[in-house]
Amino acid sequence: MWRAGLTEMVGSTFATFALVGSIIGCMNSNVAAPVLLVPIVVFFVTFFILIAVAPISGGFINPTFTFIASLKGVLTISRAIVYIVAQFIGTTIGFLLLKTVMSHDMSLKYLLAGCTINAYGGTSGISPSTAFVLEFSCTFLMCLIGVTVAFDKKRSKELGPIMVYIVVGGCIALPVLISSTITGSVGYSGAGLNPARCLAPALLYGGPQLWNGFWVFMLGPFFACIMYYIFSINLPKEGLKGSMISQS
Repeated sequence: MWRAGLTEMVGSTFATFALVGSIIGCMNSNVAAPVLLVPIVVFFVTFFILIAVAPISGGFINPTFTFIASLKGVLTISRAIVYIVAQFIGTTIGFLLLKTVMSHDMSLKYLLAGCTINAYGGTSGISPSTAFVLEFSCTFLMCLIGVTVAFDKKRSKELGPIMVYIVVGGCIALPVLISSTITGSVGYSGAGLNPARCLAPALLYGGPQLWNGFWVFMLGPFFACIMYYIFSINLPKEGLKGSMISQS
């Protein structure tokens, strides 16, 4: 188990380093709409990290996926705890690496790409309640697509690992695209989808911008996982035989 936990920690470290570093690079670019590049980066980083670590540890990387996996019995409680601790440690190390190599001005400008609901004060952000609804909805959407497919042994086998990795990458990129564009608020960073990714910069950088509404990024995914689990245990064991797919 410890080898798998180590893999999750290393995977989380360099997923964070690659993902957050690339996102900051996108936002600092001179393209007309840099925010539209972010979900593309999210997709490819997720895809390549999964190719590397999924065969070893399952490639959960994100405490949200680990938590729902424990609820659904994919992971034992003890393994899930090891994974979640490893993911938080790895993500923090990843942000430490970024903080080390980034200039102070760049770090200050983007707040280490932390999770914010109103980074610049005034009317630049959104309310905590709106942020919670977005966090819940985007996390549920991520689970609805990614978990429903990836945790289904039959469908995963039919699709093959590469296609499953594509689905998982897409299920993360889609909520990122929605949440980062739908509000039109520059002070809102978009859905966190990953409590570790939101906690690490808050601890390392601090400041009211990162702690204001921080609970949203912790409780939103938690409640989304609970609700998705309740939904998933009530799904039919077999697909609808009269569906358009089965008739074609």
